[in-house]
Amino acid sequence: MLRENGTAMILSSCFLRGALAAILVINSAPGALLCAEEALDPTALGPFGIGSCHINNRSVQDAERWVPQMQAIGLKYYRALPTGWSQVEPEEGRWDWKALDAQLQYLNEHGFVVGGLLNGGVKWNTLDKPGTLPVNNLPAWSRYVAALVGHSKERVKRWEVWNEPPNGTGRDQTPADYAKLVVATYKAAKSADSESLIGIAAKSVHVNYLDQAIQAGAKDHFDYITLHPYEVLNGIADNAGTEAVFMNIVPTVRKMLAVRNPEKMHVPIVFTELGCDVKKGADVQAHALVKAYTMGIAQGVACIQWFEGMDGDSGPLGLLDRKGVERPSYTAMGQMIRHLGQHPEYLGWVIYQEKHYGFVFQGAKGTVLVTWARQANAADLQFGKELEVVDPLTGQITRADKLSLSVAPVLVLDVPEATLKEARESKGKPLPWGGDYAEARSVSITMDGEGRPIEKGLHTFSGESVAGAVVAYGGSARAGNVPGGNIFIVDPQFLSYTTTPIEITAVVRRNEANDNAGFKLVYESTRGLKTAKAGWYTVPDNKEWHTVRWKIDDAQFVNYWGYNFALESDGNQYNKYYLQSVTVTKVAK
Repeated sequence: MLRENGTAMILSSCFLRGALAAILVINSAPGALLCAEEALDPTALGPFGIGSCHINNRSVQDAERWVPQMQAIGLKYYRALPTGWSQVEPEEGRWDWKALDAQLQYLNEHGFVVGGLLNGGVKWNTLDKPGTLPVNNLPAWSRYVAALVGHSKERVKRWEVWNEPPNGTGRDQTPADYAKLVVATYKAAKSADSESLIGIAAKSVHVNYLDQAIQAGAKDHFDYITLHPYEVLNGIADNAGTEAVFMNIVPTVRKMLAVRNPEKMHVPIVFTELGCDVKKGADVQAHALVKAYTMGIAQGVACIQWFEGMDGDSGPLGLLDRKGVERPSYTAMGQMIRHLGQHPEYLGWVIYQEKHYGFVFQGAKGTVLVTWARQANAADLQFGKELEVVDPLTGQITRADKLSLSVAPVLVLDVPEATLKEARESKGKPLPWGGDYAEARSVSITMDGEGRPIEKGLHTFSGESVAGAVVAYGGSARAGNVPGGNIFIVDPQFLSYTTTPIEITAVVRRNEANDNAGFKLVYESTRGLKTAKAGWYTVPDNKEWHTVRWKIDDAQFVNYWGYNFALESDGNQYNKYYLQSVTVTKVAK
């Protein structure tokens, strides 16, 4: 299709130079058509995206090593080109578009919609220190933004402002400084291209930072939001049972927007980076990918740009290793696109045996259930009829009328009507996490007689795995050093984002040797992670159980690192006390 905006030249070049690749893609990835009209529409967006580190994203030569394999499985949405300030304006007023234009053309020819990242500094800007937000020379920054956006406006529409702030900012720089940069960027970009879309960003799931930036002046100066929820995904990869936390990322952001910027409450939310280290295991990485895309789509994430396509300078995170060898995660990505399609419709969730989650979609050719067992619990499911079950790590399809669930996710095709009915009834409802705590006054975790946690709306990263950990005092306590056992997460329905007075209590006791032991409470506040005013608490002795209390009036639980509060000790003091219970209570104002 010819267009008046200059796309016709790219399209014809694409067909001339990419005909063979188009045939390969059509045969290998249903729905992944090279040069489809949508793929060349710079405003198009869908859930299946990809990103790259620096050394795999500098030039066409870098892209040639791995991009064709991404195209072959149907990936369409590429995070960002080499658009850093120093890359396009190495000297003041001298613009270098060569690498950018060549790579943009190459990616368009391979069917990718491409975004841009407005980031970095230049040596000639002497008003700002290296590694800081360039807020002392906003005119120069604005010229960079306007020139770049104007130069690329026919082919690039989405522009992120900075990479995961407050990373890459000065020690003394605040969300207010970032807000200044966002406002300047928004004005400069819109002046160069009124149809450009500006993304406000934060590291991890740092909703507190976004909240502060919007209050400080960024309000109304953005069109979408970007996050990098690595830490929250780690809980999923480690099978900590934190699916409800991951599923609450978008709802928490929208809750914040409803308070701070209602006009932007429904802007797209994009995970421009998300990945899992292969050091956890190649299969674990693939499992994490399937779960991330499943739950991301289910909660309304507009696009997840997996980090990354091929291993580079950021560790073993790629779908491909450094030699281009495909990992199970590569196959899993392809199977997700093959069966869900480029734009799956989320139908709702189901729950098996009150703990195992399944998510139902209208996929490429029919309905698809993506399901797995929560934590290490197995579950046997009876479908009542023979169904096709896909192993996403291999693409193998088997037929069965029953299924034994594990932490490894599977795709079930053409699900029974009863499953569809249950899913549709649950759509829009929060994912339950061991009960309904939306109206509860308090949540708690208590050790039973064998040191196992009884979780009532309060959870730890160690979860059910603490059953085999060191226990003491008749089994009614566990050691403070149980992995993840000192890190706590409240049920998101109990408390999320809203700042309300709470009291946290812990019942503790020194070990049998009566060694000196203590800790401090660190919690998510309206200013990010913060140590409670009471400071360090020393456990008095081992003669009896001691209750320590913290009253907090500025808690703002958003799980930006995947948890809400922790009991932090110095040195080996983790080993020298036992924990019997922890309770979080809402206090009447």
